[in-house]
Amino acid sequence: MSGTKPVIPREQAQRDVEAAIDYYADEAGAAVALDFIDALRSAYHAISRQPGSGSTRFAVELELPGLRSRKLKRLPYLVFYVERSDHLDVWRVLHLRRDVSAQLED
Repeated sequence: MSGTKPVIPREQAQRDVEAAIDYYADEAGAAVALDFIDALRSAYHAISRQPGSGSTRFAVELELPGLRSRKLKRLPYLVFYVERSDHLDVWRVLHLRRDVSAQLED
C-alpha cells in the first residue's frame, strides 16, 4: 500500500491540541511544548501512512465502529481518529489521565 491520506483534525481536536500546548508551555516550558508538537506531528504522519495501525480498544468499549487511537511517543496523549475514504478524521487528542470514554461520548 503506497501513499498517504491527509489528516484533518476536527475543531474539538484542534482545541484539545491548543490546550495541551498551552499547558505544557505554562507548566513545563517551551521545550516541552515543542516536544508535544513534534510527537503529534509524528503520530499524524504515522497514521496517514498506516491508518489501520491504530488501536481499536475504545471502538469496542464505546461501540463506535472504525474508531482508532494512537499514543504519542513519550507523552500521555492519544489521537482518536476514523479512517474515511479520502482522509483521516481526527476526533480528539486526549490526555490519558482524563476520562477518555466520557470525553469521546461528547
